[in-house]
Amino acid sequence: MNRVFASIISLLVSAACCAADIPAENGLTPIGAERAGNVAGTIPAWTGGLTTPPDSYLPGYHETDPFPGDEPLLQINASNAEQYAQHLSPGQQALLARYPDTWHMNVYQSRRTASFPDFVYEAIARNAKSARVLLEGRGGVEGARVSSPFPRPTTGVEVVWNHNLRFRGLRVDRIEGSAAVTRGGRYTVVLSQQDWGFPYGLPQSTPFTRRYPNVLLAVKSKVIEPALLSGDGTLVFDTINQTGNPRKVWVYPRSLRRVVRSPFFGYQIPANHSDGLRTVDDFSLYNGPPDRYEWTLIGKQELYIPYNAYRLHGPQVGHTDIVRAGHINPDHARYELHRVWVVEGRLKEGTRHIYGRRVFYVDEDSWQIAVADSYNTDGELWRVNEAHAINYYTVPVLWSTLEVYHDLLAGRVLVNGLDNRHRPYVFRSSSDPREFSPNALIYYLR
Repeated sequence: MNRVFASIISLLVSAACCAADIPAENGLTPIGAERAGNVAGTIPAWTGGLTTPPDSYLPGYHETDPFPGDEPLLQINASNAEQYAQHLSPGQQALLARYPDTWHMNVYQSRRTASFPDFVYEAIARNAKSARVLLEGRGGVEGARVSSPFPRPTTGVEVVWNHNLRFRGLRVDRIEGSAAVTRGGRYTVVLSQQDWGFPYGLPQSTPFTRRYPNVLLAVKSKVIEPALLSGDGTLVFDTINQTGNPRKVWVYPRSLRRVVRSPFFGYQIPANHSDGLRTVDDFSLYNGPPDRYEWTLIGKQELYIPYNAYRLHGPQVGHTDIVRAGHINPDHARYELHRVWVVEGRLKEGTRHIYGRRVFYVDEDSWQIAVADSYNTDGELWRVNEAHAINYYTVPVLWSTLEVYHDLLAGRVLVNGLDNRHRPYVFRSSSDPREFSPNALIYYLR
């Protein structure tokens, strides 16, 4: 192992020991959230987040629940949703109304577990002084590295970029299962193996960042189940400045037996293996250039959002325990009251997208979109998407373990992230540019 990557590993190992001791700036956490709890005492103060594994965790296995004794404080269903409407998005309220007999939200004690390595906090402090949004063309950000550029955002587009550029680790190997569920509850799990590299998140210069200074992330993936799709592959390079160098995508259809460049992959294009239930830019609840919308920062709200979703994460449950017609099994989901940034995007005149309006509810402690309500071009609420997040406390990083895309009009649901009976995420620190190329994709598919 070279000295660059050895030093990165050292940073990761020692990262989480003293985040709570970082001085508050104007009462904010290092990532820009309000450090204090709320007046009602239903949201606690942030004291550094979850930085060490619980005693139940075994290295190499799925993250175990740090709060196994927690019981629901209340249950929200269609009959009492109006009582809690101030803490629910319109999409969440519509989901309760759409499935009154089968869907409910179990609300637990709020635990602000989000935490990140100290080099992430230090980078965010530097970003606050130098980052700026590029508004020409597809847009982008300059003067930022490692994580979110704008810890004290003043515009909606800055919050969107905070989500797009948030820290998610350095190198991640994972298995992802996806199920597009019919109205009757039938589905086939499409299982993919994925290798993610995040050169933007590296705290030091490496061969990867020197060769690809504008790359936010690179991911190669291959389908391993079912047999009909097995062997198909994809390589994606997503960029920081989308105007100067937009996203690049290569695909390997098994039927062609060669890698081909995809001319266009983004925005409203239906995502692979989603049966049309999500768009490409719905992935991670939003990704890619924000140029087709006018973004407005509405402000902050206290909202019940999916959080500390360890019951959905571990091998104790499988896809048959999780997936239901219209939604996931509500008994495995955990909701907590957190503060979120609320951002509204309205489709610009002269641009095209299947969503005329989008509203994002962004977790203040991680800059991850937790809930997204999407409206069609007629103004009708169409889809409500949720990211069920956990703290991967060995890194540490807060990231979704399951993403759920509800189509209210079709009465269908898409579930992404079904890895429970497979190996957990493997977080690593090395990124060699030779491992993310069209030739490397062919080797990856063997």
